[in-house]
Amino acid sequence: MSTSMRTATLSGLGAAGAIRGVSPVLEVPFTADGEIDLPGFRRVVRHVLRCGVSSVMFPGFAGEFYKLAEHERTTLTEALIEEAKAFPDAVVIAAVQDHATKLAVERARWSVAAGAKAINLLPPYLLNRPAAAIDVHIRAVLAAVADTPVVLQYAPNETGASLDAGRLAAIGRDHPNLVLVKVESSPPGPFISELARLDPPMLAVEGYAGVQLPDAIRRGAVGTQPGCSFTEIYQEIWRLYETGQHAAGDRLHARLLPYTSYWMLDTELIIAAEKLISKRRGLIESDHCRAPRRELDEQELAAVDRFLVEFADLLPDVTPDVDGGPQ
Repeated sequence: MSTSMRTATLSGLGAAGAIRGVSPVLEVPFTADGEIDLPGFRRVVRHVLRCGVSSVMFPGFAGEFYKLAEHERTTLTEALIEEAKAFPDAVVIAAVQDHATKLAVERARWSVAAGAKAINLLPPYLLNRPAAAIDVHIRAVLAAVADTPVVLQYAPNETGASLDAGRLAAIGRDHPNLVLVKVESSPPGPFISELARLDPPMLAVEGYAGVQLPDAIRRGAVGTQPGCSFTEIYQEIWRLYETGQHAAGDRLHARLLPYTSYWMLDTELIIAAEKLISKRRGLIESDHCRAPRRELDEQELAAVDRFLVEFADLLPDVTPDVDGGPQ
């Protein structure tokens, strides 16, 4: 497929253009006894969308997708789509992490039928699948939702799975709804640059809590997908870069980096830290994480306290609105 043909095809996938800037991955609040807190999740959705983001993703690692029962996941996804109707310009990106191709195809189709405007696809990563089998899986999901934009998640640190730009280019030429790659390699920059050199170029968003965000932006990343407990900080960093204030963006990111670089040493650690931040801001009632979980020690708890003090100017307490949700 030529560059001009791909551009024309992408123009028909309207939601693709909205997956830009900060695209938070939503957390799942649980009650103190470990049940899903559905009203709390609805508050999280409303708060994050009121921060002005143009898209949200659910469920990802930050949403503990691997700890959700199927009916819980369905209930939460439907609640997200319902809440997002009040924000018609926002794109709901529904995640697909199923290892079986049949189940991944079914989940992708169900998500689109339920109202999701885009799909985030995590390729198979269990049992050391061969590259050819992974490619078949990716292509099957892309074909199943051919009119829907798809973000392909590349998270080698969490999954051990490997992708290369050449294979993605071949897939993208056959399936133009593959519109973005979420790059979470360490570091992500070289792979983002490699994707940009493809013919046609493939756009990227950066994940991994924005640890390498300045480099990713300078290499052409069009967005970032962090957690959601301090969306306002990421929004301000992105605003600074987008308005050409790179030095100010670097400085704000440098203030954030000591926290995120430590928390991202362990996925369960950053989940626990972000939930505690959300609780202390008044966004959720409990910071419970389902076991097995990472318990924050005394120094890690103190770090959350310092974080909230340092960024108090960007992270106001969340106050209830008339519906009981955050403003």
